[in-house]
Amino acid sequence: MQRQHTKVFQYKLCGLCLSWVFLSIAANAQSWPQWGGPQRNFIVEAKGLSETWPASGPKRLWGRALGEGHSSIIVDGDRLYTMYSRGEQEFVVALDRGTGKTIWEKGYAAPTTEMKLFTEKGPHATPLIAGDLLITVGVTSKLHALEKQTGKVVWSHDLWREYGGTVKDRGYSCSPLAYKNTVIVTVGGPGQSLMAFNLKTGAVVWKKQSFRISFSAPTLINVDGQEQLLMAFADDVAGLDPNNGELLWRHPHPCHGFNIIAPVWGADNILFISSAYECGSRALQLRQTGGKTIVKELWANQRMRVHHGTIIRLGDLVFGSNGSGPAPLTAVNIKTGEVVWQDRVFPKANFVYADEKLILLDEDGQLALVRLSPQGVKVLAKAAVLEHTAWTPPTLVGSNLYLRDRRTIVALDLR
Repeated sequence: MQRQHTKVFQYKLCGLCLSWVFLSIAANAQSWPQWGGPQRNFIVEAKGLSETWPASGPKRLWGRALGEGHSSIIVDGDRLYTMYSRGEQEFVVALDRGTGKTIWEKGYAAPTTEMKLFTEKGPHATPLIAGDLLITVGVTSKLHALEKQTGKVVWSHDLWREYGGTVKDRGYSCSPLAYKNTVIVTVGGPGQSLMAFNLKTGAVVWKKQSFRISFSAPTLINVDGQEQLLMAFADDVAGLDPNNGELLWRHPHPCHGFNIIAPVWGADNILFISSAYECGSRALQLRQTGGKTIVKELWANQRMRVHHGTIIRLGDLVFGSNGSGPAPLTAVNIKTGEVVWQDRVFPKANFVYADEKLILLDEDGQLALVRLSPQGVKVLAKAAVLEHTAWTPPTLVGSNLYLRDRRTIVALDLR
């Protein structure tokens, strides 16, 4: 059921509060270099997208078979990169963006017989473009730095065997983050919740903290001029110095290790975190005072519980699929925690926001074009485009949309 809401909608993306985001995005509009896109927030600059589609869906550019996994598709120039598994092996693959044909692929052993993967068969993490390198982490925690042009291994580590990292029975899932000359990933264990490796050599630059790790990935935020490494751990959300891993602040968000989606940050210094099961959501206000970060909890409740889908923030509203089973699309006021509306038109879904529209892919393989307002959802178009369970977020570069399910990958034209 939808609940009408009469407040003025405040998500004008050209507004001053978000203008800095889109100035940065514009420079990267023709790439998708990491999990979540240019800003790791699933919001991209794109214009001229279609307002509707035929019943068969957008124009299909190409499609092909691909192995198991939920790794997202990244885009760099004329190439796509992603990961998949087949049997007891994992593969990193480079595809031609125009045709989908394989340019190169790198395979390695990744036995998972001792894990409880079931429907979560990996890889889970998304590759990262860092200069001339492609950084990947597989479901068994094998970290590789590859030449992005050839797939040649530059350096590698086994995070579980080399460092005694925390073994997750559902597989490693942290998508790596680049910062200056390092790549940062979760590892786990005393004094090494997070580790930073030198991009060129793979040498350990720092390892810090003893938080129990989750399935989430790190992101970068800026708190009143200070860059911070933001991380949702098993039972806490925390900010660290990305240069050395020192703790700047922490706040409880107990979730028994099931924090999956990364927290969402806004230019008004409000952080939103949401997790499924009995964890719920909370909003934190951060500010700098006397050289320290002060954290104020604005609210916490069980009304929004995002499992592993995308969360989009537009002005004062955050949108996500609410629940670990049936998951209605839900809008929540980030400042009050009030549920503005819920709509059950789609099952659990992932999405990207562009051209004032939500491009939504639900887990049944249905693609939709949606407009959002305080009053609810207006579906502009929808079509079945994939046949198997689809838990991977869409990737949008220009007007080209790249999607995958557990067996195939497709390219669509949204012009």
